[in-house]
Amino acid sequence: MNADPTVVDAPDGYPEGWQFDTVLKDGKTVRIRPIVASDGDGLQQLVRGMSNQSAYHRFFRVKHELSESELEYFTVLDYADRMAFVAIAAGELIGVGRYDRQREGTVAEVAFAVAEGHQGRGVASQLIQHLTNYARTQGIDQFSAYVLADNHSMMRVFRNAGFQMERSFEAGVYTVKFPTEESAERWEIETQRERRAVAASMMPIFYPHSVAVIGASRNPASIGGRLFRNLLKGEFTGPVFPINPKASVVRSVKAYKSVLDVPDPIDLAFISVPAEFVVGVAKECAEKGVKGLVVITAGFGETGAAGRVLEQELLDIVRSSGMRMVGPNCMGILNTDPVVSIDGQFGPISPPRGNVAMSSQSGALGIAILDYAKRLSIGISSFVSVGNKADVSGNDLLLFWEDDPSTDVILLYLESFGNPHRFSRLARRIARKKPIVVVKSGRSAAGARAASSHTGSLASSDTAVDALFRQAGVIRLDTLESMFDVTSLLANQPLPKGRRVGVLTNAGGPAILAVDALEAQGLDVVEFSNSLKESIQNILSPDASVTNPVDMIASAGPSQYAACLSLMLDSAEIDAVFVIFIPASSDGVVDTAQAIRNTADAYQGDKTILAVYMSSGGAPDELSGGTNKIPTYPFPEPAALALSKAVGYAEWREKDHGHVVELDGVDRERARAIVDAGIARLMDSDGLWLEPAEVDGILGAYGISLPVSRVVTTADDAVSVWSQVGGPVVLKVVAPSALHKSDIGGVALDLDSESAVRDAYEAVTSVVTDAEGVLVQEFVAGGHEVLIGMTDDPNFGPLIVFGLGGVFVELIGDVSFRIHPITSVDARDMIQEVKSARLLEGYRGGDPGDIPAVRDTLLRVSALVEDLPEIVEMDLNPVKVRLPGSGVSVVDARMRIRSVGDRWVPNRRDIPSEI
Repeated sequence: MNADPTVVDAPDGYPEGWQFDTVLKDGKTVRIRPIVASDGDGLQQLVRGMSNQSAYHRFFRVKHELSESELEYFTVLDYADRMAFVAIAAGELIGVGRYDRQREGTVAEVAFAVAEGHQGRGVASQLIQHLTNYARTQGIDQFSAYVLADNHSMMRVFRNAGFQMERSFEAGVYTVKFPTEESAERWEIETQRERRAVAASMMPIFYPHSVAVIGASRNPASIGGRLFRNLLKGEFTGPVFPINPKASVVRSVKAYKSVLDVPDPIDLAFISVPAEFVVGVAKECAEKGVKGLVVITAGFGETGAAGRVLEQELLDIVRSSGMRMVGPNCMGILNTDPVVSIDGQFGPISPPRGNVAMSSQSGALGIAILDYAKRLSIGISSFVSVGNKADVSGNDLLLFWEDDPSTDVILLYLESFGNPHRFSRLARRIARKKPIVVVKSGRSAAGARAASSHTGSLASSDTAVDALFRQAGVIRLDTLESMFDVTSLLANQPLPKGRRVGVLTNAGGPAILAVDALEAQGLDVVEFSNSLKESIQNILSPDASVTNPVDMIASAGPSQYAACLSLMLDSAEIDAVFVIFIPASSDGVVDTAQAIRNTADAYQGDKTILAVYMSSGGAPDELSGGTNKIPTYPFPEPAALALSKAVGYAEWREKDHGHVVELDGVDRERARAIVDAGIARLMDSDGLWLEPAEVDGILGAYGISLPVSRVVTTADDAVSVWSQVGGPVVLKVVAPSALHKSDIGGVALDLDSESAVRDAYEAVTSVVTDAEGVLVQEFVAGGHEVLIGMTDDPNFGPLIVFGLGGVFVELIGDVSFRIHPITSVDARDMIQEVKSARLLEGYRGGDPGDIPAVRDTLLRVSALVEDLPEIVEMDLNPVKVRLPGSGVSVVDARMRIRSVGDRWVPNRRDIPSEI
C-alpha cells in the first residue's frame, strides 16, 4: 500500500469537502481526493511504473524518477492557485490530475497521469470532472494543456469529456484550451458515463456467477441457515459455497472455513456473522477478490456512535478494494431472472417472477412486502433490502433498473434520502420511461424545524419531499396497501390516455360509490353519446341504466358483461373502463369472471381496464388471470385512487417541463459584492440578517422591482424622505427583535403629512427596545398581496415558495413549493396550484393581476439563489401585484446569509458517478 484513501492529518487549507468515492466505467470504485505531502511515495511509484511512452507524454522526456524538490512541488499545494487530485484504489495511487494557475489570472495549466495498468478505465475522465468543478470555485474559467502530437489517448479523453476545445499546433505540440464551465453536452456525457458505470458495478450483486454464504449454518432456523436454504431452493444457476469454520458440510454441500479456502473465484458474498467479525470477514473477501457483499448482520450505524464507527471501517474496506455492498442490517436480495435465479434473502416468501423491481429500507417491512406481493400475484423482477445504505443506495438501484429489460415498474420504501438532488435528477429521467412508486415515511410535524420567517415556518422536510416527488414525476403514496394497489394497475395495464372513465356495474349502490370516488380524485365520469347509449341499451333489459355508469342490474350475466364491456372498450368517448362485479349468488360467478377476462384478452386497444369485485372471499382466479391481467380491487375507493395516480403520472410524462430561463438585466457582480460584505460581518454559524439597504441592493441587481425606500434614524430624516417621495409612505421599525413587524405594531401605513410621519416614527420605535432605525418606504396602494420566498432545507437545498401574502399566510397556508432551480413551467404551475391565485385572474369581477410579472419574479429569485448560495432564507412578503402590464413591487423583504466556507454547497451538490 502506497497511498491512504483517507487523509488523517490534513494540512492548512485542505478542502475537506472534496473527497469522493466514484465508480469507474468497469464498475469498480475509486477514491478521489486532494493530494497531500504523504502521497509522495505513491506518486513516485506511479512515475516509476510508467512506460517510456507514458513518461514522454507526461514530461516531454523519458523520466522515471522524481527528485525530492519535484515531489515537494507536486504534493505541497495551496489548494487555490495550485491544486491536484489523486485517484486511489486498493491502497495504490493510480492517477493524478493537477492545475497551476497562470499569473494569478483565470486560466490554469492542467496535466494528468494514470498508472499503466489502469488506463482506459475512465480514471482521467473522473479526475478532469473533479478538477474542473473545483477550479470554478476558485475563479478559474479556462484550462490549457500542452499535448504531444502522438498523445492520442489524452486528446481523446478531452474530446470524450465534452469540452469545446480550441487547438493550436507548433513544433510538434498541441496547445489545447477549454472552458471549466459546465455545459449541456458535458453534463449529458457525464450522466451517461454514470449510467453505464453504476449499472456495471451492480452486476456482481444481481448477476453473480458464484456465491458464498459466510455464516451458513446447519441450523435451519438461523438467519444464515434460512438464507442458504433459499439460495439452494431458488435454484441459483451458479455454485454456492457455504463458509462455516465449525462445519465441514452444510445441507449436503461441502463447507469451507474461510472464503480464502475456496478454490474457485467468488463474485458475491453474503455475510451473516456477529457484528464484531464482519470487518475481518470483509478483509478476507477483499483479499479473495470478491466483487460484491450483502451484509445481513445488524449492529452498525443503526445502534449509535460505536456502530457508526464500525460501519465506516467496513465501508472503507469495501471502497478501498473496489467492491460494492448492500447493507449492513438488511434482509438480502433476489433476482428472479432465470439466467441467475438468485433468492438471497432469509424471509419465508419467494414471490413469482414479474416486471416489478422493489427496494425496502426496512428489513421487516421487506418481508411483509414480499408476502403481500405474492398474495396479490404481483410478479417481482428483483428485490433489494438496502438496510443502512452504507454503500449501495436507492440511487444506485435506480440506475441499474433504468435499463433493466425485466423491470417495468419501480417500487421504493424510503425512510431517508442519501443525496436528494441526485435522486431528483435520476428520477426525472427514469420516470419518463418507467413509473417510480414510493412510500416515504416521516410525514409527522415533529420533523419540521423551527424557523423565523414566514417561508421557513411554512416549509417542512415533508414539504421538500412532496416538492421533489412532484417535480420528478414520482408517484407518492401514504401506505403500503395503496402502493400495491397502484402498482397492480401500472404493472399490468397501459397508461390511461386521459381522465374520462366509463363505469360498468351490476349494482347501483357500488356504482354511486365508484362515481363519487372517481370524481373526488379528479377523474371524469362522462355521459355517453346517444349512439353509444342506444347500442348498450339494445343489449340490456329496459330496466338498465345506460348513461354512465352503466347499471346492467343484478340479473346481468356473462353475455351482458362481455357485450357491454366490448362496446365500451371500442368507444372513443372514454379512456378507461371501471368494471364492478357484485356476485348476487354463487351461480355464474366463474362464468361471469371468465367472460370479463376473455373480453379483456380479446381487446387489442390501449384503454385501461380495472375491476372491483366486492366479496370477502376475494376475486376468482378467472378474473385476475389471463394474458393481460386485470387489476382487481375489493372496493371502489382504492381502485379510483390507483386510476387517478396512473392518470396523473401519464400526464406528467407527456408534459413539457420547461427549462431554466436565462434572464437579462442581472448584475451579479453587484449582488456578489453585497453578500461578501455581509459575510465579512458574520459572528457565528447562525448567519446574519442583511440590512434593508443590502436586501434592496441584491433584489435590484436581479431586476426585482422595489418601491423607493431609505433607513433613517431620526424623525426629521423620515420627514425628509417623505418629502422626496412626493406621496404617501410607510414606516417600518428596524430592530433585531422585530421579526414580524406588523404583529407588534412596528408598521404604519399610508402616511402623507409631516405630522403623520413624525407621530408614526415615535409610534413604531416605541414598540421595541432595540430599534436601530426606521425604514421609510414609498406606499404602494392597491394590488394583490402575494408571498415569494426561499428557505434552505438542510437535506434538499433551497425551496422556492409562492402563495397568498400578507399577515395571514401562515394561518391559511395556501402555498406551493418547488425545489430549486425552477423552470419556466415550474413558475407557471406554482401560481396555478395556489387556490387564491384565482384572485390574480380577476375573481368575481375583481381587478386582475400581472401574472407574467409574478412568474418573472419567481424565476429571478431562483436565479438569485443559484448565484448566491450564501443566502439561506428569504422572505418577499408582501409582493404587491398590480394590474396586468403594470408589474409587481416588493413591499417588504428580508434575507439571511450564512458562510459556505470552502464547501461546494454540499446540499446542492450532485456529481455524476459519485457514490
